[in-house]
Amino acid sequence: MEQLILVNKRDKAIGFQEKLKAHQLGQLHRAFSIFVFDSNGQLMLQRRASEKYHCGGLWSNTCCGHPRPKEQLEKAVHRRLKEEMGFDCPLRENFEFIYKVKFDNNLWENEYVHIFFGQYNGLPRLNPEEASDWRWSNLQDLEKEIRASPERFTYWLKKELAHPKFKLCR
Repeated sequence: MEQLILVNKRDKAIGFQEKLKAHQLGQLHRAFSIFVFDSNGQLMLQRRASEKYHCGGLWSNTCCGHPRPKEQLEKAVHRRLKEEMGFDCPLRENFEFIYKVKFDNNLWENEYVHIFFGQYNGLPRLNPEEASDWRWSNLQDLEKEIRASPERFTYWLKKELAHPKFKLCR
């Protein structure tokens, strides 16, 4: 069973919890979101596998996940990018914030999320248990798509793209 790192509002580790249980209870935990762009500024999006325990089939950022207990965040982002998308690239952390949302299936995301950006011009090799599709999109077109059909995108993608620091980091 995968364990998540529970944190306080300053991202100080305060314990561990089994992943599904943490999402059932809405416990604040450490997470990360990765945004990979190509050299033309196009963002690599993934469509989450339909079998995911929440938000299956929705379009999202390149990759996201949780560091494991005693795993450094820097190592976790590269591990997860390889596991989910089948490639690795240089990544840099740009900002962090907390968000909380309850989904229709009574699961919660309550995350202290670290936002990473990277650049890669190749093709991914999707892990079908994680992602069913992928595409490049420029941010202006993506924002129009989200306004027109917000239900097709994950909550955290919309929240992260709208964060004031996201545009400052680009």
